[in-house]
Amino acid sequence: MSTPPFLDLPATVRAHRATTARGEFAYLAADPPDGQAVVGTGLLVPGFTGGKEDFIGVLDPLARRGYRVFALDQRGQYETPGPDAAPDAYARPELVADLWAVLDTLAPREPVHLVGHSFGGLVARSAALDAPARLASLTLMSTGPAAVRDTETARLLMLEDALAVASLQQVWDAMRQLDADQGLRPHRDPAVAAYLHQRWLANSPAGIAATARQLRTEPDLTDELAARVAAGLRVLVLSGARDYAWPVTWQAETARRLGVRHLVVDGADHSPNAEQPEATAKGLADFWDAVH
Repeated sequence: MSTPPFLDLPATVRAHRATTARGEFAYLAADPPDGQAVVGTGLLVPGFTGGKEDFIGVLDPLARRGYRVFALDQRGQYETPGPDAAPDAYARPELVADLWAVLDTLAPREPVHLVGHSFGGLVARSAALDAPARLASLTLMSTGPAAVRDTETARLLMLEDALAVASLQQVWDAMRQLDADQGLRPHRDPAVAAYLHQRWLANSPAGIAATARQLRTEPDLTDELAARVAAGLRVLVLSGARDYAWPVTWQAETARRLGVRHLVVDGADHSPNAEQPEATAKGLADFWDAVH
């Protein structure tokens, strides 16, 4: 999971709830400072067991570049409700339909720069395949061409098995014990550590299990996306210098197959948005500027 670098909202950022045709969605909104023109709009989609706060570090820098930006909790994530016992409710078409409903509410009739991190990148890719004309651009952040690497598949299967017999609190306790056994300590900021615990407990178990299955069974849709690129969709592949879920070499190969740029954020691993937010925001804004 991604760990936000901080939790206090910058002056340009506010927390909201959007009432859409598909229910309520919690989101953060960043607007350019007073008097600064809006040059475009972005929607940021978090990854597996993540949330809108994963993007808290990039929101203000993007707003100060003139962009209106939304970061949301997907259904079943943190502060956005989701069905508790209906795996089909988390099927990919449902998640894509949620994105369109959010955009219909927050940015109707406006092409949007769509950014998906990790699992959110798979959802964003599906949205781009579904309706590329609705997008100004697509950024695949720390997202691979297909299912995660084998070591992560094994971890996901363990998690799915655990969720079938244990509560979220019990699974959390087990994960923290594994961390302790490996010498890993809780986050040094008690507020962030408490947030991570609260966010985990607020997730829908059915949503976690369904998402885990998608991560380990995702087909390679790079050729289909390449056809959208050939038809005019602007795409950026962005990664850290290292990645435990999809090797950076896989992501570089995805960019090559798409015929698009692969931007590597130095000093970042799987979550450049949280680990190197200033550099990540600059890379996104530079790409978005070039699209206009």
